[in-house]
Amino acid sequence: MSTQPDPSNTMTPDELARATTDAMYAKDACSQALGIELVEVRAGYARMRMSVRPEFLNGHQICHGGLIFTLADTAFAFACNSYNISTVAAGCSIEFLRPVQGGDVLTAEAVEQTLSGRSGIYDIRVTNRANETVAMFRGKSAQIKGTVIPIDN
Repeated sequence: MSTQPDPSNTMTPDELARATTDAMYAKDACSQALGIELVEVRAGYARMRMSVRPEFLNGHQICHGGLIFTLADTAFAFACNSYNISTVAAGCSIEFLRPVQGGDVLTAEAVEQTLSGRSGIYDIRVTNRANETVAMFRGKSAQIKGTVIPIDN
């Protein structure tokens, strides 16, 4: 794997966030397969969108909670990795607030609440096409060794 000069020295924080998430999304087969789109990203923030396809419906003919969780978790991952420091989930929880129908479009907006040392807290609001909140997700992040975009040291 080739390395590059440290992008954090030549880019604004938001440019670094975009470059990092572009690199991460290119390798994210799950998000791509589910049709999750990266709408907006900046340092500590990500907004993702996903259409609710027929195969996403459960036995009650509403969107499977696991897919709502996956969308929220994806926005969380892109927000907490936006600094080009490899970061993983240390824990998370979700509250499902209203059912989601097939054909709807969900948006997950991840906002960094705090980043202290190697840990962060992020709140993710998932809304439907009518901008109604359908779920709230909170994630705790932990920075690990490495970077998303390889750099020379």
